[in-house]
Amino acid sequence: MPIMRRVLLFVFALLPLLVATGAHAASTVQNPHTRVELLAGPAQDGARTAVIRMTPKAGWHTYWENPGGAGLKTRPEWTLPSGATAGDIRYPTPSRFVAFGIMNYVYEQQAGLLVDLSGLPETGAQRIRLTLDYLVCDDSFCVPETARLDADLNDVEIGAPDLARYESEIPIAADWPSTVDVDADSESLRLATRPARIEGLKDAYFFAREDGRIDYNAPQQANLADDTLVLAVQAGHTPTAEPLSGILKLFYDDGSATGVDLDFTPGRVEAVGTPLAAPPEPQDTETATTGIAVLTAFGFALLGGVVLNVMPCVFPILSLKAISLAKGGVSPTAARREAIFYTAGVMLTVIALGALLLALRAGGASVGWAFQLQDPRVVGGLLLLVTAIALNLAGLYELPTIALDGGGRVASTGRSGAFLTGVLAAIVATPCTGPFMGAALGAALVLSGPQALAIFLGLGLGLALPFLAIGFVPALRNRLPRPGPWMATARRILSLPMFATAVALAWVLGRQAGVDGLAIGLAAAVLLGTLLWWLGQSRAKVAPALAAFATLALIFVIPQNAAPVAADSGTNTAATLPNSAPFLPERLADYRREQLPAFVYFTADWCITCKVNEAGALADADVIQAFSDVGVRTLVGDWTRADPVITAALEGYGRAGVPLYVYYAPGEEARILPQLLSGDALVRMVYEEEV
Repeated sequence: MPIMRRVLLFVFALLPLLVATGAHAASTVQNPHTRVELLAGPAQDGARTAVIRMTPKAGWHTYWENPGGAGLKTRPEWTLPSGATAGDIRYPTPSRFVAFGIMNYVYEQQAGLLVDLSGLPETGAQRIRLTLDYLVCDDSFCVPETARLDADLNDVEIGAPDLARYESEIPIAADWPSTVDVDADSESLRLATRPARIEGLKDAYFFAREDGRIDYNAPQQANLADDTLVLAVQAGHTPTAEPLSGILKLFYDDGSATGVDLDFTPGRVEAVGTPLAAPPEPQDTETATTGIAVLTAFGFALLGGVVLNVMPCVFPILSLKAISLAKGGVSPTAARREAIFYTAGVMLTVIALGALLLALRAGGASVGWAFQLQDPRVVGGLLLLVTAIALNLAGLYELPTIALDGGGRVASTGRSGAFLTGVLAAIVATPCTGPFMGAALGAALVLSGPQALAIFLGLGLGLALPFLAIGFVPALRNRLPRPGPWMATARRILSLPMFATAVALAWVLGRQAGVDGLAIGLAAAVLLGTLLWWLGQSRAKVAPALAAFATLALIFVIPQNAAPVAADSGTNTAATLPNSAPFLPERLADYRREQLPAFVYFTADWCITCKVNEAGALADADVIQAFSDVGVRTLVGDWTRADPVITAALEGYGRAGVPLYVYYAPGEEARILPQLLSGDALVRMVYEEEV
């Protein structure tokens, strides 16, 4: 499998909270990649220990309570008899797993998660239900799964010796004197403790329970000073002199390993001792290629930005560029200056959107690319912005960024004008992802901050590249038409796609915020047009400009939770393709289990590429007939409004936005299709898979 594909499939489902593959309730559930069993130790006065035994397929793994650099904590939801309670999960000592330079804390073999139950009925049935959400991964792909377990604990009881075996895998709670010291200069921690067994100790590793306290990917150095173990650990985001808890795993010469649950209290730790001979680090066959993979993602983002210039969802941006680039007669210095400031506007805007996206995700929000368009207020604001641009191109008023003199020649816009044009171009370009973009943006969501921002930098550079090339390459500038009165006519013609975009945004607003939201948006657009006409006619520009800007306040009264105009899946295709239903992970799991072909696609009303595919290839009569002949089940994921289930599903496929099209042939893995669909290709795909 190509390196980039492995990267883009591995790391893109690391934060899903609600997606599940689904399973019927039983004491044992066999999910596609994990077998989950519910067992129970002997009862003692209404208390007993439940064992959640998880056995991943060969080559797959599940996660510890702190998954490390990537992954997801297992989440239980209990339904117990009245008066009964369940404690927290007690996890076995984890192992380390490194993929693409990212350290994870995992279980690669069968693991027994223990939960202490109390208050159970002392006689009769002890029926409980458990819904377990967890993530299972191999070295290139992650799948969120759910196991729904239902059993009478008396029927799944195991003996005391078996329970003792699971208990032995739980880290030992020790009260060894343990201290943590912070070295602010090197941003590192020194951990000191006195193990009960020193003889034969050859290495140690600390698994921090609290996320962010240590740098997972940095090596740890163990030193021994007499009877004291000193462990040097690179600190996480911000070194802090606070208590630290976690599991200290001790490795011995005889091949044994012991996990110890320790609490470290702040104190003074000297950097002394003799380094221990460390065992080989977990093998990461792809670590050497991580930098290459990041560069490949950057290249994909660059290509995606270039292609975005001709995507249907970004055609309005071409209107701006056609006017801005057809200058003619400007000096080489002025052309380069315009190109540089336009590029700066595009790139800074894209990077700012990317940084905001990463910050929201770091704060726990379930968002993806173009997440802002899921808010009706943002759509309303974009409606007003596009309306203003369209009216400007139509000649109702003049903007300093796009102004024509009496001869039809584009007037000098200056640095600020070129920069603002770039900002507008980037904002209008956000509704869709095009070819190459989906995989690249998916990678950006799980890489480190600088690496992720580098990918957004590539996207912005690609978007600005045509203008930048014309600004710096005289041969390209010489091919531009000579300026003249024709440009005024061209400008008005180019206003038409902008007006069409405004109509589409008004439709999206109605879908999101209902009739009331649509009425508010249209009223604001009409008021804005009136004020901009005043701006075009008035000698004094400040008052009408401020009044026009003030109309933006109307978007804040757009209802956020109103019922949409239509309550279907958000797309007309669901009613066209046979056997269609809204996307649910459980439905997909059922189709896979029943060996039925399934077509899954994710769309949004604000994604023009999605609408083009739905009106074209997905509405093609031959496609509909092929789907009907083969019995393809279609699942439609509508991402018009924020939906954490769909966001998690997109991440699971390694994507950050829509459109996304996935086909499952019976018994086979997912096949991700191009973002621009062909009816003929869909027909061939369905019939070939049937054969």
